[in-house]
Amino acid sequence: MQIPEASNFIQEIIVNDLTTGKRTEVHTRFPPEPNGYLHIGHAKSICLNFGTALKFGGKTNLRFDDTNPTKEDVEYVDSIREDVHWLGFDWEDREYYASDYYEQTYEFAEKLIQLGKAYVCELQGDDVSTYRGTLTEAGKPSPWRDRPIEENLDLFRRMRAGEFEEGRYFLRAKIDMAHPNMNMRDPAMYRIKKATHHRTGDKWCIYPMYDFAHPLGDWIEGITHSICTLEFEAHRPLYDWFLIALGLDNRPQQIEFARLNLTYTMMSKRRLLELVQNKVVMGWSDPRMPTVSGLRRRGYSPSSIREFADRIGISKADSMVDINLLYFCIREELNASAQRAMAVLDPIKVVIDNWQDGREDMIEVENNPENPAQGSRRISFGKEIYIDAEDFMENPPKKYFRLHPEGEVRLKGAYFIKCVNVLKDAAGKITEVHCTYDPASRGGESPDGRKVKGTIQWVSVAHAVDAEVRLFDNLFTLENPAAVPEGQNWMDFVNPNSLVKKQAKLEPMLGEATLADRYQFMRLGYFCLDSEDSKPGNLVFNRTVELKDSWGKSQAKV
Repeated sequence: MQIPEASNFIQEIIVNDLTTGKRTEVHTRFPPEPNGYLHIGHAKSICLNFGTALKFGGKTNLRFDDTNPTKEDVEYVDSIREDVHWLGFDWEDREYYASDYYEQTYEFAEKLIQLGKAYVCELQGDDVSTYRGTLTEAGKPSPWRDRPIEENLDLFRRMRAGEFEEGRYFLRAKIDMAHPNMNMRDPAMYRIKKATHHRTGDKWCIYPMYDFAHPLGDWIEGITHSICTLEFEAHRPLYDWFLIALGLDNRPQQIEFARLNLTYTMMSKRRLLELVQNKVVMGWSDPRMPTVSGLRRRGYSPSSIREFADRIGISKADSMVDINLLYFCIREELNASAQRAMAVLDPIKVVIDNWQDGREDMIEVENNPENPAQGSRRISFGKEIYIDAEDFMENPPKKYFRLHPEGEVRLKGAYFIKCVNVLKDAAGKITEVHCTYDPASRGGESPDGRKVKGTIQWVSVAHAVDAEVRLFDNLFTLENPAAVPEGQNWMDFVNPNSLVKKQAKLEPMLGEATLADRYQFMRLGYFCLDSEDSKPGNLVFNRTVELKDSWGKSQAKV
């Protein structure tokens, strides 16, 4: 096949490899650790790994890094599978686990011991760090660094047999305690963990470290380009050292790219887990969470997330991406596809005094002005309707073009109405607004040419559907919640107004909404049914994104 042109620095490396004959194929992998749900940063990596392989006619493996049984769970494995498939990618029959290679990995460890390149160490706790040294001072050799090979083999085999308690011994690579790269100062390869593994049960009580299992898994699977985030750049010499020390040919190449940092968003799985455990959110799939499952529940589409990943691009330099770009990608898509609907979040009853009792009109309203092919719908209009509280004001400021005493507005697709009276309860709260309508203004048009600036939405009282509507804001008030000012707790920056619930009145068709449907509620944003909490007779709608497009407007000014 003809080699495609490169569109980022990773693809430039691949094009060069294919052109020079260094590689004849492209084989990547996505290696999640099943200790939490995937987030938008992982989605970027998924799009990169699978998308790169697809572009060059290659393959991508899904390999679970299940080397830490104390933090892993089948729930996370299942969620990862679902998320990758939902994003539109398929690993076919290439689903693997680091645990698939435990026996082979163990044999590689024994080989390094036999080559005099690994040893069993007895340092514990702070002594391990003390002996490693600092960035400016070389480390000191462990007292057990020159333990005889046969003794190392014996101890390592007894570690595997479960003879020792956790922390008593660990296996280290024998590299260079004075190396300027701290990762090369005799790093740990195996530790004792007497924990039940979600796949291997209690077969193993020693588990490989990620830095040891990672390159070996790549090599075993025939990975050509091992694409990692930038924090692994300093680990690359170790990645290569293990493969070279074991004499393995056709070694994969590790390439690093900058991870995604998104404003007002926490990207640490450990921190996200704290939010879940402390019940700050409704779980991993809370629509405020940056998880793929949260975005899906909020109403994002796979194509909008792939578009976002494409727009932010791939680079070597860390940067902060404006979250409004993510909002822009889904808003742009929904503007063209979502059906329009009317919803009243804070209802006030309006009674039309000069409307005949019992009479109903069927009002024709377009489904999407951006897409005439979606046609129109008919909505029942009668004597009593609901309007939103913010669309009425008794003492309005200047340039207030909604309903007010003696003021006139257009009801979307229906008639002009004018306020003539306001009823209140004993506490002074408005209970009803009484109006008259202009029969000649059917369809929202004035036959005498008078101008009415305000158009508001409405819902028939007789046919309204009750629903809970959830409005979401950024989960954090700090632009970079990962960089909390000294002396403050990151939890203090959780936005108390990130979720607002409204008991709303909706137009009738929304009572028949399905999980696949997307709507634009007039002036309010784009909405979908909540996939977990919404049930027949108890509808719950989530706002995916507001109508306001601050990112698009800012780009237009550039």
